[in-house]
Amino acid sequence: MISELQIHVIARQMFERHGFEAIAQAAQNAIACESRGETEEAREWRHLEDAMKMMRGPHQS
Repeated sequence: MISELQIHVIARQMFERHGFEAIAQAAQNAIACESRGETEEAREWRHLEDAMKMMRGPHQS
């Protein structure tokens, strides 16, 4: 299990390197893990996805 600090470090690195695509990639990785029954790994990908969404900030219209 990845610590909360590690989640935010990894999320920031992914977001800085890949921008908004990193959020979509994390979601796709979570779906792939869920389909293989890897629930703990899927949970970590969802956590990374949520952390990057917080970094992105609110949607604007």
